[in-house]
Amino acid sequence: MRAEELTAEFRIAGVVDFTETEHGLVKAVISLGGMTGELYLQGAQVTAWQPAGERPVLFTSPNAAFESGKAIRGGIPIIFPWFGPSRHSLTAPQHGFARTATWRLDRVERLATKALTLTLSLGDDDVRSRFWPERFRAIYDVTFAQTLSLRLAVQNLAPHAITFEEALHSYFAVSDVTAVAVSGLAGTIYIDKTQASRRERQTATLVSVVAETDCVYLHTPARCFIEDRGWNRRVVIEKNGAASTVVWNPGADKAAMMADLGDPAWRGMVCVEAGNIADDEVRLAAGDEHQMSTVIWVDAEQ
Repeated sequence: MRAEELTAEFRIAGVVDFTETEHGLVKAVISLGGMTGELYLQGAQVTAWQPAGERPVLFTSPNAAFESGKAIRGGIPIIFPWFGPSRHSLTAPQHGFARTATWRLDRVERLATKALTLTLSLGDDDVRSRFWPERFRAIYDVTFAQTLSLRLAVQNLAPHAITFEEALHSYFAVSDVTAVAVSGLAGTIYIDKTQASRRERQTATLVSVVAETDCVYLHTPARCFIEDRGWNRRVVIEKNGAASTVVWNPGADKAAMMADLGDPAWRGMVCVEAGNIADDEVRLAAGDEHQMSTVIWVDAEQ
């Protein structure tokens, strides 16, 4: 749907409106009680969220490309139905098809004076992927408020069990990635993708990012934190139905080769992603539904 059609059906004056980029991508722009946010229908991708009185919590690259069929660098891309390269085909798109598909906006609901929920959906008829031809429906609820709440439900419409990976590939804005740390993952096993997927145990209390970092933490706790002393804040990431946590930053050398990121933009972000990846992939019986959710909020530094 075009922005004018969505405006006619879903606009709430002073709260949510719809615009289009020069390349025709449609986004919802939200402003409520001092909180602001935005969401693109391509990928159902949240690209901004800033609670009242706070700095922006999400990072979107100043060099991001907002073009049809091209992944947007930043915000919260939805990774589905595989993470990274597909194990079934070398020519399949990285991280699946959900992050570049156009989702349907089904509902906009103002829940309270300071909360707004957008519900979007995507089905096999919308993508018709030759790499993953399973019948499915994904439903995504995004609630913008002083917390950001995300819920992804996947329904198996096939007559047999399906297996998939998924993640909410959240890019967080930070003061300087080399000076922040992620806590809450101590004692877990992780796959280090910078070291040929070698498995290690996280022994330190804090995960620091001082070079390229690409780690999939398995069977992780329900809550972790981004400790950012430069901005005197702690970002809390609470999840349910998501067994994996990914910590990622490309580092200086790799970022310099990424046209949609570059230097010094990489310093202002760290990805801490909730998902079900590798050993934690989802096997879903015919007719069943799997839900994964995460809630994000900001605390003053403890």
